[in-house]
Amino acid sequence: MKFAVTSKGDNVSNSLMQKIKTYLQDFSLEYDEDKPDICISVGGDGTLLYAFHRYRNRLDRTAFVGVHTGHLGFYADWIPEEIEKLVIAIAKTPYQVIEYPLLEVIVRYKDGGKESRYLALNECTVKRAEGTLVVDLEIKGDIFETFRGDGLCISTPSGSTAYNKALNGAILHPSIEAIQITEMASINNRVFRTVGSPLILPSHHTCMIKPVNADDFSITIDHLNIFHSDVKSIQCRVAHEKVRFARFRPFPFWQRVRESFVADE
Repeated sequence: MKFAVTSKGDNVSNSLMQKIKTYLQDFSLEYDEDKPDICISVGGDGTLLYAFHRYRNRLDRTAFVGVHTGHLGFYADWIPEEIEKLVIAIAKTPYQVIEYPLLEVIVRYKDGGKESRYLALNECTVKRAEGTLVVDLEIKGDIFETFRGDGLCISTPSGSTAYNKALNGAILHPSIEAIQITEMASINNRVFRTVGSPLILPSHHTCMIKPVNADDFSITIDHLNIFHSDVKSIQCRVAHEKVRFARFRPFPFWQRVRESFVADE
């Protein structure tokens, strides 16, 4: 088996990364940063997001596992004290692969034919570079509403506990094949109307965002912020690709939600 290790970059994470690398090589596993079968992320959920985008072109061949060196995360669920246990599990135990849906974002431009395609593990946000965002939102080819406000957040079920939750979106189990659209400070009065509630779209539905008052957008894909101009449309749907996580033990998602947002310290 080939493996790679990514680190948050602080001293604690770097030290753990080196230990994992050494221990796994002692078990005769091959270190390969370019084509790993498994990628161990050491740091937090942000570190695993970085690893996901690094290996986005081989998602069908690379599985991820996270070790957290800060707050307990939804992706990084192993703790530093369990490093030896994790290493032995990777080296000796056939692991279960769990697949979760991703968000596909296609930005098309007015010059025709040109487009940019992205995959998001957590979410995509759409805002104006300056001023109010005014866009038509289409679902399955039909106009749903004209949105006016700060922006829109389109999230995966895995990302529903991140920025989406801060916008009062619903928390979805990460195995659900869907995407969620939540509003950022929509303008609602006697003239302008939006639905005001999060929308959950199944995998066979596509949403299209089309500019009304301007065609320049600030679009984030997880932690990446990209400015686009001359935009004709932004298409969002459940991607054909999936992210793969290596599981060596059960992952109690709802217990993790409770620990993160409800339970006392």
